[in-house]
Amino acid sequence: MKKYYVHTNAQLSGEHEVHQEYCIYLPKEEHRVFLGAFTSCAAALQEAKKTYISVDGCKTCSRNCHNR
Repeated sequence: MKKYYVHTNAQLSGEHEVHQEYCIYLPKEEHRVFLGAFTSCAAALQEAKKTYISVDGCKTCSRNCHNR
C-alpha cells in the first residue's frame, strides 16, 4: 500500500492534486494533508473528495488517476 497526500492549494484549473509519498512534486508539509495508505490512486481520490469537490491525480506519481 502506498501513502497518499492531497495538496491544500488548488491548481489554476481548480483541482486539488493527489500525490504519492515519494513524488518529486509532493508539496511541503504545510501545503498537504495525509489521506491515508491505499492500494490504488482511485481510492485516494475518493478520500480526497470527502474534503475537496474537485480532485485530480498527479501526472507524475498517480498517472492512472490523472484526468488532464
